[in-house]
Amino acid sequence: MARHLITSALPYINGIKHLGNMVGSMLPADVYSRYLRQRGHDVLYICATDEHGTPAELAAKEQGIPVAEFCAQAHDAQKAVYDGFALAFDYFGRSSSEQNVEITQHFARRLNENGFIEERAIRQVYSPTDGRFLPDRYVEGTCPHCGYDKARGDQCENCTRVLDPTDLINPRSAISGSTDLEVRETKHLFLLQSKLQHEVEEWVSRHEDDWPQLASSIARKWLNEGLHDRAITRDLDWGVPVPADTWPELAAEGKVFYVWFDAPIEYIGATKEWADLDPENRDWKSWWYDVDTDVRYTEFMAKDNVPFHTVMFPATELGVREPWKKVDYVKAFNWLTYYGGKFSTSQKRGVFTDQALDILPADYWRYFLIANAPESDDSSFTWEHFTATVNKDLADTLGNFVNRVLSFSKKRFGEEVPAGGEPGAAEAKLGEEIARLLAEYEQQMEALQFRKAAAALRALWSAGNSYLEEKAPWLEIKTDKDGAALTLRTAMNLIHLYAVVSEPFIPATSAAMRQAFALPSDTATWISADEARTLSALTPGIPFTVPPVLFAKLTDEDLENYKERFGGSPE
Repeated sequence: MARHLITSALPYINGIKHLGNMVGSMLPADVYSRYLRQRGHDVLYICATDEHGTPAELAAKEQGIPVAEFCAQAHDAQKAVYDGFALAFDYFGRSSSEQNVEITQHFARRLNENGFIEERAIRQVYSPTDGRFLPDRYVEGTCPHCGYDKARGDQCENCTRVLDPTDLINPRSAISGSTDLEVRETKHLFLLQSKLQHEVEEWVSRHEDDWPQLASSIARKWLNEGLHDRAITRDLDWGVPVPADTWPELAAEGKVFYVWFDAPIEYIGATKEWADLDPENRDWKSWWYDVDTDVRYTEFMAKDNVPFHTVMFPATELGVREPWKKVDYVKAFNWLTYYGGKFSTSQKRGVFTDQALDILPADYWRYFLIANAPESDDSSFTWEHFTATVNKDLADTLGNFVNRVLSFSKKRFGEEVPAGGEPGAAEAKLGEEIARLLAEYEQQMEALQFRKAAAALRALWSAGNSYLEEKAPWLEIKTDKDGAALTLRTAMNLIHLYAVVSEPFIPATSAAMRQAFALPSDTATWISADEARTLSALTPGIPFTVPPVLFAKLTDEDLENYKERFGGSPE
């Protein structure tokens, strides 16, 4: 089977992430990784906290602790939330690791040797009040393109345009708020992307037809506008240091690499972190170095991260003139909004992932978010939509099916799978329908079309309810006890099938459904088309238990409580 390398955009270290961050990268990557593992593929899912840059320094300063200590605490806090969401990373690393420092410095040296890094004197914002140069994110102001008044000096959060601090209107220091700013000369390293434009264009042209339109259009937009040489160092106390053996003057001044230079390299760094835990059995280079025909690499990210992963990082990899693995498929997402307004970590607007887990178990959120993933356009989170989805799809369609089948069978036939008669026309019809829907589900998962995959999974659940309504075992048992037993045995086999194939979406619920049956050996990782047609994994006599309610229905009172706590609008 194929080897699949999966990465999702690195969550920034500053604060717990919101639902938009979750659905825009980590959760779909987890769903896809779980699916591939079930189908027998060799999968390595790598992620990490992105720990360098201005916000980490500012947050540590606000808490009055060293930035390294802040990042260590924040990493553990984020990892606990991701564990709560059942994200099955193979490794969740840290961009401040020794491995990332080593590899980032190696990349910089190689780029320099190949003529793609240049030292330049530039004019940069200086704050006399703070007594220091202000890196891009230390400067805030009004975006000259869209008028957003909280734009940062590297990128506008509202329109996603890349900026320089000197582009901002009415700039101010993010440290002190001072508007007493000057522009002074200082030296920095520049990545000469202009010299790599043609190579990046050729590389993108070989892939863009396969990528989602969102990813390819963003990459093409950057290329059509022309790649500009970009400063890759900053005046910060926290970051990957510029190596003194190559740039002694800049190293003496304490320059560090720009977070957007070292963060993508951390995908490689985190893989080495993973391998270094068991070096005798893990080879990080087998996933990243000279493996273009062996490994399929898929990245997951929201649209604001796309330019860096489709243009800037590929330019970096091309420029080192070494056979580093480059992404094969970029799964880009639009934004999940909160009642039409943006989720915002900095402005604490919307539902954050730790809050979500305080309200309901992870599977409620996993299913809703993937079923409404912002793939073709931005999608809006509302409590009304969330409540309706939970009640209709999870509680009524899946949860109620499981409960009424097992409860009724226990009441009328005891705690073992009943025997009943031989399958008839209704069962044959059901088997063909289940096989067709399973093939549709597989097709959409292979294509990374998550909303369509969720719709196919929902249709699989619905097919069981339709069969149950058609056969009506609560009536059938009055005249044909063997027929009712067959109906219930068939429905139980559907529950087992649902347990297997629903695992990428709702892993905890899938485990509960599977554990309801005391199979002597349940090693099924997927269901074949023939198995779906016959629905015969559970034979008569297998003990079962009725699990607790899988999904509680949300009430009008719940809805009002959620809206009161979080607001029914982004204002």
